[in-house]
Amino acid sequence: MIRDRFLPTNAIHNLRDYGGYAVAGGGKVKTGLLFRSGHHAEAGEHDLATVEALDLRYVIDLRGDSERERHTCKRPEGFDGEVIYFSGETAGLAPHLEAAQGNVDAANAHQAMVDLYGALPDREGVNWVLKRYFSVLTEGESASLVHCAAGKDRTGIAVDLLHHILGVHPDDAMEDYLLTNHSPRNEERIRHGMELMGDKYGGIDEATVRVLMGVDAEFLEAARRSVKERFGSTEAYLEQVLDVDAAKREALKAALVDV
Repeated sequence: MIRDRFLPTNAIHNLRDYGGYAVAGGGKVKTGLLFRSGHHAEAGEHDLATVEALDLRYVIDLRGDSERERHTCKRPEGFDGEVIYFSGETAGLAPHLEAAQGNVDAANAHQAMVDLYGALPDREGVNWVLKRYFSVLTEGESASLVHCAAGKDRTGIAVDLLHHILGVHPDDAMEDYLLTNHSPRNEERIRHGMELMGDKYGGIDEATVRVLMGVDAEFLEAARRSVKERFGSTEAYLEQVLDVDAAKREALKAALVDV
C-alpha cells in the first residue's frame, strides 16, 4: 500500500522509507536504512521521537545556507549523527519557490519546474552534497535521511540517482518519486503553500500552486534527460561529477541490497 511507506508525523512532510524496491539481477533494496523527507523545522515531540527511533547516523541536508537559516531543523535530544550540508547556496530558493517568481500560470509553472530540474545536475552545491551522500551510504549498516525543503525536488533527484545505481527499475524509481503527491497532510501543505506564495509573490492561483507544490513525471524525466544529454550517460555523470565509479557503485550495491 502507498501509505505504508510513510511514517506517521504531524509536522515533518513526506517522511518515508525509500528502500524495498526490487533490483536488476535479483534482490531488493534494504529497508530500515534509507529515509527521505522535507525539513524538520516545525517538528514537535512526537515527530522527534519518530526520528529518534530511526537511529540515524547521517542526515544529508540538500538545502542552502539561507534555507537552513529560515527553517532550522530540530533534532532529537542527544542526537549525535552527522549532518552533511553545503556551506553556500544549493538552489537559491527551494526549486518550487524559485519557479514561482514572476506572475505565472499553471502551464508556465510546469515549464519552469521542468527547466529547473534540467538545470539541477549542474548546480555545484547540490553536486557537492551528492558526492558525500553516496560516499557515506557505502557503510550500509548506518541509517541515513536525505532531505531538502519539501523533500521532493533535490531529494527526488538524489533518491532517483541512488535507485539507478542500485539497479531499481526506472518505473519503480519514478513510482517512489511520485509518492510525494500522496503524502499524508498533502492538502494541508498545499494550503500553506498557497498562503506563503500568495503573500510573497501575489497573483498565484490554486492550480499553479498545485503544480509548484507537487511532483510530475516530466520534472524528473527532465533531470534524467539533462544528465544524459550533458554527459552521455547517467554513469558518466556519476563518475565524472559525483566520484561514483564502478567500484563505488558495486560498494553501494553490496551495502544496500539484500540478495
